[in-house]
Amino acid sequence: MLKKTIDYTDYNGVTHSEPFYFNLNKAELTQWELETTGGLMNLLEIMIVEKNRKQMAEMFKVVINKAYGVKSIDGKQFIKNQTVLDAFIQTEAYSNLYMELVSSDEAASGFIKGIIPQMPQDKITAPSN
Repeated sequence: MLKKTIDYTDYNGVTHSEPFYFNLNKAELTQWELETTGGLMNLLEIMIVEKNRKQMAEMFKVVINKAYGVKSIDGKQFIKNQTVLDAFIQTEAYSNLYMELVSSDEAASGFIKGIIPQMPQDKITAPSN
């Protein structure tokens, strides 16, 4: 799980510095990997090698949307639903995060590494029949 403090100014002109949480659990990551033609990790590597900025910018939007959530008070749940996501997307914090990821390879790499669970690559492959 990645806890990222984002500085932003709200629509009343008030400056905030708040923590936001992002995470992909092993089941989510495995499902995404299996649903992606050629595999998610392979797709990410190709985008990086080809420096396909347009495709990478689109991918960051998808990654943020899949990873953003709110921790329950007791820490047992990481709540991800459309209401929670919509509330985040409608803030300048979202805009600032997105702009940071599309403009900095270092920030993008750190974000991706922070949200992906530590899982051996051979555990994220399609089962053989």
